[in-house]
Amino acid sequence: MQNLPEKIRSKKLSTQVDLTAMVSVSFLLIIFFMVTIELSKPKVLEYGTPDCDDCGERYGCNMPDENRSMTILLDGNNKMITYCGLLSYPIDAPKEVKYGKNGIRQKLLERSKKVYEYSAERGKRGRGITVIIKPSKKSNYGNLVEILDEMKITGIKSYAVVDYYTPEETKLLAEK
Repeated sequence: MQNLPEKIRSKKLSTQVDLTAMVSVSFLLIIFFMVTIELSKPKVLEYGTPDCDDCGERYGCNMPDENRSMTILLDGNNKMITYCGLLSYPIDAPKEVKYGKNGIRQKLLERSKKVYEYSAERGKRGRGITVIIKPSKKSNYGNLVEILDEMKITGIKSYAVVDYYTPEETKLLAEK
């Protein structure tokens, strides 16, 4: 019986399945769906309308408080004109101002201080100045950058760059 060939038994393979790849794919899918759900949610942008103290009980009044506004007109040859309030009834008359620490920065700090005091008197502490920057087609990019730097230095957070000139403002730039 020893001459008979022995039966070779086959090795039994493990019946366990490696699920590592499946777990990785499932986590990636979960993360993907979480991100897409978050991105598809509607986002709401808060639209802040200007305050109006003389509105009475009307809701949604959007009349601006001209006591809190200052306009800076930029023109060619480093020319800059500022006024506060409305041009037809200015609080501070239009005046040509120079760039730098003793020019526009000092004017912005003084006006900002007055506006904070005005807001405190009206019972609305912390409401600062709103600066409207209007560069003309003749002004250069460097002038705009200098004004934006002054906004940062003086701590004014509420400002807008507008490219619209009223006829009165165009006439004012031509005169000065």
